[in-house]
Amino acid sequence: MTEPVPDLEEPQATRSPAARSTLPPMRLRRLAVMGSVISTILLVVNGMVCATWSHFSGIPGWLAWQVIPGSLAVAFIPTTILGFRYSNLLLRVVYAVSAAWIGTLNFLFFAAVACWIAAIPDGLAGWPLPRVDLGAILFGAAFLIAGYGVVNAMWLRVTRVTIPLPNLPEAWQGHTVALVTDLHLGHLSGPRFLRRVISRLRSLQPDAVLISGDMFDGTTLHIDYLVAPWRDYSAPRGIFYVTGNHDEFADRGIYLDAVKRTGIRVLHNEKVSVQDLQFVGVHDSEAGDPEELRRILRQAHLDPLRPSVLLAHRPVNLSVAEEEGISLQLSGHTHGGQVWPWNLLVSRIYGRFAHGLARLNKLQVYTSYGVGTWGPPLRVATKSEMVLIRFEKAC
Repeated sequence: MTEPVPDLEEPQATRSPAARSTLPPMRLRRLAVMGSVISTILLVVNGMVCATWSHFSGIPGWLAWQVIPGSLAVAFIPTTILGFRYSNLLLRVVYAVSAAWIGTLNFLFFAAVACWIAAIPDGLAGWPLPRVDLGAILFGAAFLIAGYGVVNAMWLRVTRVTIPLPNLPEAWQGHTVALVTDLHLGHLSGPRFLRRVISRLRSLQPDAVLISGDMFDGTTLHIDYLVAPWRDYSAPRGIFYVTGNHDEFADRGIYLDAVKRTGIRVLHNEKVSVQDLQFVGVHDSEAGDPEELRRILRQAHLDPLRPSVLLAHRPVNLSVAEEEGISLQLSGHTHGGQVWPWNLLVSRIYGRFAHGLARLNKLQVYTSYGVGTWGPPLRVATKSEMVLIRFEKAC
């Protein structure tokens, strides 16, 4: 590892055009189109929520005062796109507030729906609970849940799991690795957040740290500053990293170079043996292509008599990993859906591999909720976690 460096002064703004993001214009145009669609949906949802609150609270003129929440909802998209090219305090504050509002809007929408469902019987005629009280209770509950979600997202937990591996070398018997995924450094989380994560790693004392993607949130601004705390930390048997989808929003070489400058070992679609345990790292683009993944795993020349651990950001193409003899795949990406009810949708998409330890024949897969958040800084029905994995020899 490189020598520890003192904390860097936080950059307040982009200093030169050379420091700006290299996000391709075509990618920016696609983001703009997608952003327009999402903004329209957010405006419709926001209007429905404001109209419901106006109706149930008896406050007139909802079209006038809903400008503020509507602006907050729509601001998320342009601040996200601008964040690829610019960095300043105002942009970060607006992004943070709008992201938090979108998370809150999720629960307010369901509160609004519940209000109208409850109002169906005779338009509340004869109900013991006045219309104003009904709205206050349901909308109040939504705000309380959102507040809990913010606090819950900031509370970093450690999930401990023991995983048996066939033919585990004696050097790894009873030893541990830490799975750290989805840090999403950038728009909301910075060096202070990363120092908290590293402080927890120091207390856990894993033999190795495995970072399976999304170290960054997507911006390429001040990325050396974002990852600088890694320079103060080392693990006895190494720290290993592969990219996630957010690490490939721009030229991934920009992110990889910054990570390498901290002393972390980047696994470029390759295998490395650490005391006879095989670690294979495949970047997200290649791991998402089943034929490319198969080609990389075959070129790695895995020893079938020794266990192998695959770092791949998404829990996909698992049959390929299983067929090529991988013992354990470590992934993230899903966030478990991050907030209700999206956790239910993610479970439908990824099935039993959405979170936790699962098995596909001889392949074991652990998918982490991740350390950080993307978009709304909330977690409801999930948690922010790093995973401490203890290896044992399979019977």
